[in-house]
Amino acid sequence: MSRPSKIEAPEEPAFKAPLNGSSAHLLTILNSVADGVFTVDEHMRITTYNRAAEEITGFSYEEAIGKRCYDIFRAGVCFSGCPVKEAQETGQPVINREVDILSKDGAKLPISVSASVLRDQEGNPIGGVETFRDQSLIHALRREIEEKYTFGDLVSRNPAMRRLFDILPDVAASEATVLLRGDSGTGKELFAKAIHDLSPRKEGPLVVVNCGALPEPLLEAEIFGARRGAYTGATENRPGRLEMARGGTLFLDEIGDLPLPLQVKLLRVLENQEYQPLGAPSPMKADVRFLAATNCGLEQMVEEGTFRRDLYFRINVVALQIPPLRERREDIPLLIDIFLDRFNRTYAKKIRGFTAEALQVLLNHDYPGNIRELLNIIEQTVILCRSGEIGMEHLPAGFLAAKNPEESLTRHKKGKVSREALGDLLERHGGNRTRVAQELGVDRTTLWRWMKRFDLLS
Repeated sequence: MSRPSKIEAPEEPAFKAPLNGSSAHLLTILNSVADGVFTVDEHMRITTYNRAAEEITGFSYEEAIGKRCYDIFRAGVCFSGCPVKEAQETGQPVINREVDILSKDGAKLPISVSASVLRDQEGNPIGGVETFRDQSLIHALRREIEEKYTFGDLVSRNPAMRRLFDILPDVAASEATVLLRGDSGTGKELFAKAIHDLSPRKEGPLVVVNCGALPEPLLEAEIFGARRGAYTGATENRPGRLEMARGGTLFLDEIGDLPLPLQVKLLRVLENQEYQPLGAPSPMKADVRFLAATNCGLEQMVEEGTFRRDLYFRINVVALQIPPLRERREDIPLLIDIFLDRFNRTYAKKIRGFTAEALQVLLNHDYPGNIRELLNIIEQTVILCRSGEIGMEHLPAGFLAAKNPEESLTRHKKGKVSREALGDLLERHGGNRTRVAQELGVDRTTLWRWMKRFDLLS
């Protein structure tokens, strides 16, 4: 019996580079394009490769033609998420996807990629086309901006905030008690952390106590500690936050909520550096630096008798006023970029940004919850967004329904501008019709017609 012949896999057809006049004319056109452009055949072999692609990757036309694209670009997505293959499989173009490739010299290079199916004159798929743009300069500028406007975990372009950044090292170098003042959500705890990290006590712990989070009996034990048998249920010695912060910093957040009896005990610690745990036979020494924060008007509380005057003067040695987000709107775009990048990494998303309409809503909002509110909004939109761009449909319903200028923007899109909303906008812009029209996205004639309808002309 004769042995069966060896079965061999069919060979791919040899690659033939396009040499006809129309291809040469096409390459001439592509060489005038600023973005990198290349095409591949059905076997993912490069058939055209323009001059911008040469400059971005470092590979010449002669080196690239006939090679499989993954041999040239060597990107992590080449085998698990190739944009060209995705476009071929779905029939939908891939738009502005950010990926990293390796240049010819092995350097990591961020690019923005768009890809679609390449078809012949009859509409049959014959390969794919991809355009890409070097993002290195954009990334470098973004890093430069973040470094320029960043102080530890704090970030701001606002002049008032920059002045705070400037004095923080001097404040941190002292042992003075610092009172951080500002609305809820402005980042007082981040300032406390920055002061601690810059201080001679940075090797010690930073211990935080929220004075409004616990009832008075538990709060006393939380701060000062308790000895076994001091109260029902105290079955063992319990160290307080003062003891836990030894050698470091104790941050008393929302100190305006501290009950009067505990204010007396805290004053003793501040004056004598001594405290006595519940049930302890003798006082202990406190080796801590104190920071405090409040969103209350402590001066008014002093006048009302709900906050001790002597304690107020003792904690108000250095006072830092943190402006609310509505007073530093120039920070909103910067914070949006930072939070979007953070949550893209947290949730493994690749969201590029916001639609113009959604971004305008975010920029116009007053943020009564300050940075914490903006952070929560960005996180929610990233979670809900399934595409590469966050739109109006991803913004929280309660956020859109708030009584602020963007509400009128949303309503006017539906042709339902109210007299109240329009009046609020005119008042906020001091009657400047040009600015109001710009915010509403309409021309001055339309605005004038609305004002006439609501009898707002003067």
